[in-house]
Amino acid sequence: MPKNVDLGHYSDACLLVLASLASNPKHGYAIMEDVQDFCGTLLEPGTLYGAIARLEQRGWIEPLPAEDRRRPYRITAAGVAALREQIATMERIVTTSRARLALK
Repeated sequence: MPKNVDLGHYSDACLLVLASLASNPKHGYAIMEDVQDFCGTLLEPGTLYGAIARLEQRGWIEPLPAEDRRRPYRITAAGVAALREQIATMERIVTTSRARLALK
């Protein structure tokens, strides 16, 4: 069995955008750079802006006034709640996976 198995990068774009905006408001390019820095996933512009549109529709992020032709976004209270729920689910997955691997 290979020691270094690459299952690909984490790719739930909406979750990655929420995680990026949890620290502070950012415009699209800054979100792309932040996501690549913290998890190694490169979000293409179409994927990023599709995720931003879905998050806005759900009320989980909101645009701020444009700065030098760039529109920053910030996470809303509903977005924080959604991110916390997703983190809790991911923690259950990690805990379950670790316990099951311990049986091997």
